[in-house]
Amino acid sequence: MPDATLAVDPVSPMINTGRILIIDDEPGIRESLEVLLTLEGFDVHMAPEGNTGLDMLAADEYDLLLLDLALPGESGIDLLPRIKRLRPQLPVIMITAYGTVGNVVDALHAGADNFVQKPWDNEKLLADMRSAIGRSRSAEEVVQLKRTLKQRYSFENIIGKSDAMTKLLETVAQVAPSRSTILIHGESGTGKELIAKAIHLNSPRRDKPFVAINTGAVPVDLLESTLFGHVKGAFTSAIAAKKGLFEVASGGTLFLDEIGTMPIETQAKILRALQERRFMQVGGTSEIAVDVRIVAATNVDLRQAVKDGRFREDLYYRLSVINLDLPPLRTRKEDIPLLASHFLVRYAEENEVDPRTLSPDALRAMMDYEWPGNVRELENAMERGVVLSTSQNIGLELLPAQLIGNPYSAALLEQKSDASLFDIMEEIERRILADRLERCNWNQTETAEFFKIPLSTLNQKLKRLNVEVKKRGRD
Repeated sequence: MPDATLAVDPVSPMINTGRILIIDDEPGIRESLEVLLTLEGFDVHMAPEGNTGLDMLAADEYDLLLLDLALPGESGIDLLPRIKRLRPQLPVIMITAYGTVGNVVDALHAGADNFVQKPWDNEKLLADMRSAIGRSRSAEEVVQLKRTLKQRYSFENIIGKSDAMTKLLETVAQVAPSRSTILIHGESGTGKELIAKAIHLNSPRRDKPFVAINTGAVPVDLLESTLFGHVKGAFTSAIAAKKGLFEVASGGTLFLDEIGTMPIETQAKILRALQERRFMQVGGTSEIAVDVRIVAATNVDLRQAVKDGRFREDLYYRLSVINLDLPPLRTRKEDIPLLASHFLVRYAEENEVDPRTLSPDALRAMMDYEWPGNVRELENAMERGVVLSTSQNIGLELLPAQLIGNPYSAALLEQKSDASLFDIMEEIERRILADRLERCNWNQTETAEFFKIPLSTLNQKLKRLNVEVKKRGRD
């Protein structure tokens, strides 16, 4: 996946360590790479041909493989499937003196992460290696994090390594076994229902129902019946008796989402059900005892709602026995690469396509963005990128418009602090055109169709912006 990275977090230190295996039949190439990489802090190991390299891979763990294309016997491309069966997650960079487009395509299809042509540029090679190692480590970190959370807390769908999320999950693990009512506060899209499910799964009620309702999405005249049920004939359309969610969730957990939108009249009945652990169905004459734990959530300030007379004070204190504040994504940006990796893997599997990665520019834009829609917005952006992508690398042009403009311009402003607005706009246009041309395998007609402009207009822009157009390779 050329020049692509998800794992190299812009806030992380440069990757200068790792075990590197070099499989190359030329002693001079092996020696020069050994000197370069050793000076950069890598632990370098070498093999002169494929079978020796396979034996070394079977015996030890490595962070990256530098593989020559033209090996004696089996070529590097022929060797790649065997390498991937042995070490599926190992990043592989192909090295060759024959850098044709056909070779590049074959290598990438066989599982290579990148392709470097001899003689290589040392800085570019090191950057590609760091990118590949970083991407691999991030993917592994997601796997390990999910495994650890699942083993400890059944938090397999909650991704985050930030201090805020770590502390929150520790608190969740501590309070989950209790019977206490819990109030979760967080902006829309932060994952309040995931936290509620984690509380349920880590409680003694885990084998009983978890029932969720968005109280703001149910019409006011149906909410009471939905929560408490009704008897036959209680109202015009009540042609049969129906259990309410309190009864359905008995023995388990009832999650009341967006409880701040609940009508005052219904709030009074919720309060009584919490206090007395019994309720009466709509139209009923006898009370029903219920054992249910309430986890409520809101994205509004309930204390202010109490002052405004929109929420009962007694219900507020009954709900907020334990308060959990779910941090917005903009305050825990170190979690963005992990979340992006998690969603890219999920939607690649759902759409039955190869795993996708983010370009450095795309990841930088995501790190600069404030994410008003929080994790839900990020998830939607990654799903969109996977569905619209035609290659494994997701660039800026596949991100939603609100992510592209401002972050991209901000990055350019930092790079070109003395440039005029016109110069910055030209540079943005130049980068977008060059990126799309490369994605279209330098097919100008296809590129013009993508941008919905005449071919002549595209040619004029390419000349004016001095965009280099490479010769088309094999499709």
